[in-house]
Amino acid sequence: MPLRVAVDGGIARVTIDHPPVNLFDLELMLAFDDVGRRLEADDEVRVVVVDSADPEIWIAHADVGLILQVQEDRAPRARAAERGGHGDGLGFFHALVDRFRTMPKATIALVDGIARGGGSELALSMDMRFGALGRTVLGQPEVLVGILPGGSGTQRLPRLVGRGRALEAILGGGDVDAATAEQWGWLNRALPPDELRPFVDDLARRIASVPAEAIARSKRSVDNALGPVEPGLVEEERLFHGLAVSPEARRRMQAFVVGGGQSRETETGGGGFLSVT
Repeated sequence: MPLRVAVDGGIARVTIDHPPVNLFDLELMLAFDDVGRRLEADDEVRVVVVDSADPEIWIAHADVGLILQVQEDRAPRARAAERGGHGDGLGFFHALVDRFRTMPKATIALVDGIARGGGSELALSMDMRFGALGRTVLGQPEVLVGILPGGSGTQRLPRLVGRGRALEAILGGGDVDAATAEQWGWLNRALPPDELRPFVDDLARRIASVPAEAIARSKRSVDNALGPVEPGLVEEERLFHGLAVSPEARRRMQAFVVGGGQSRETETGGGGFLSVT
């Protein structure tokens, strides 16, 4: 299994363990969908912390090969319905990540490494994000392969960092280090690596000690201040699908995969997301 789950004291610790690069492929998506549903329904769980067994990568990004399978005559929500997803509302991936926002638990992303593309979008969907100085790297590099962040990034990132910084990250496609991400609001905090896990553990324990209903109602009240996100997610999906089936995007994505864009050497090489022309 690409996910390991341990529950203790009201805290569910979900550890991503999907070598070689924690690629957000269909196997990992289905695992997160299953775990999210189970944790959402578990009355014993009050806090969910998602971390990684890989010291360098939280989630590399969504599987570009999977995106290449998007078909022109079928929108993602239609395919999600065929797999038992939310065909009448959000598409499969949107529903998967949004569950970590809407479940009546506090959800925390402990991002000690790289989280680009769909990995960043999963982290953005959680209630809180914490990273390590000098180690955490965030990015939405989808434009480099001719598409856009189609897993909630265009909707969630502006709410955290503002329109200008969101467009810098999305249109520039570059990596954002932990210190900058904290300054922007992409991360709640960026801590020294040896302080990250103790801080998150202490926060999780404090939250887990309060009544479950207080957690659920607090989340709902905060979300009321921000307004609904679902209409924007539906439109993002439509715009993403239109790009994903375009000839130029397909050419760039194919070049990315053939060029080794999903290898560990490329993902962690320090040069950022592999750019293709």
